[in-house]
Amino acid sequence: MNAPLIVTADFAPADFAFFDAERRAHFPPERNILSAHLTLFHALPPSVEVELRRRLAEAADAPAPRATLAGLRSLGGGVAYTIVSDELDDVRGELAEAFSGCLSAQDAQGWRAHVTIQNKVDPRIARDLMAEKERSFRPRPLGLAGLALHRYLGGPWETVQRWRFRRTS
Repeated sequence: MNAPLIVTADFAPADFAFFDAERRAHFPPERNILSAHLTLFHALPPSVEVELRRRLAEAADAPAPRATLAGLRSLGGGVAYTIVSDELDDVRGELAEAFSGCLSAQDAQGWRAHVTIQNKVDPRIARDLMAEKERSFRPRPLGLAGLALHRYLGGPWETVQRWRFRRTS
């Protein structure tokens, strides 16, 4: 299959439920074909799949990165939650270095971890949601459960494999 590869970080179940409910509530229904996700890479070439699988398995053979749901971010025509995790930044950085010659322009321009809950709406609607969310937002720890590899199928994604972070005792 010649479809681009997407890499995401998986959330712990309660955090996934929160983000997915937010996305269902605020994303335009006709555009909401994916569940909530934290994208590390948007489009890696299928030619790197074998090496990418090996590196994702290696990266997941570690304790889950500590992460914080840190704030909100305006996307102009949407809203996203900002995620802060130096450890996940390191994982993403190592992968970006390993595949530097294969990165799309979007993936090469840097990475700011976020979860989009609204996109492609009138900027006024996005500003209203941003203001509403900012009134009650409080930073909190965020659970990351693992890494996942997907194929882009022209809109929907096909999940190829998931790797769970090693649990600490």
